[in-house]
Amino acid sequence: MSSTDASAETATRASGSGPAGFKLEVIVLPVADVDRAKQFYERLGWRLDAAFAAGDFRVVQLTPPGSPASIIFGAGVTDAAPGSVDGLVLAVDDVETARAELVDHGVDVSEVFHDAGGVFYHAGTRDRVPGPDPEGRSYASWASFADPDGNRWVLQEITSRLPGRVETTDVATLAELLRETAEQHDAFEKASAPHDWWDWYAPYLHAREQGHDRDAATAAADRYMADLRGVVRR
Repeated sequence: MSSTDASAETATRASGSGPAGFKLEVIVLPVADVDRAKQFYERLGWRLDAAFAAGDFRVVQLTPPGSPASIIFGAGVTDAAPGSVDGLVLAVDDVETARAELVDHGVDVSEVFHDAGGVFYHAGTRDRVPGPDPEGRSYASWASFADPDGNRWVLQEITSRLPGRVETTDVATLAELLRETAEQHDAFEKASAPHDWWDWYAPYLHAREQGHDRDAATAAADRYMADLRGVVRR
């Protein structure tokens, strides 16, 4: 890089015209009954991040498992009509499994479908074809449901992502997560038969990245080792 190029790059960064790294953080949902909505989303297993009240003003924030973005609803947080949000997409690894889990939680979920056009689903129920995408393509199989107010969600099965769509973890965060994993694994290592450390690390890291706490991640790693490797704590 020449001095001219370096100066131009510095000027670009200073002016703020370069990529700023915008990340979707929160979606605000309009609801009529805050407590009913809170009970619904908690029943789905979404993590309660915050519940704040000051007079008539209320804020409730929850996060779906494994999601970097959250939802917020409450009283005085939006002027939109309750139930007016449509087309919120939740990415899942297996749409049939995700649908079954929601049904187990008492949610009314559509049958799995794919779109006749094969690109993205049409509004409403137009051009829905029963069953998953016949070619098993990523991004092409769906199921839908709504919360008690009528805000509408769609499950989208994503088994492999298009180039540039994979989220990366910054080095500092990754280093801290690896330190934590090593610390948690140490207790398992001392209480079990010899094994390959990476077999325990993988399910622990996966669980933490999905939003589970340390205890749940440890349980997931222990379960993996017992079920697939035959290694248990003594």
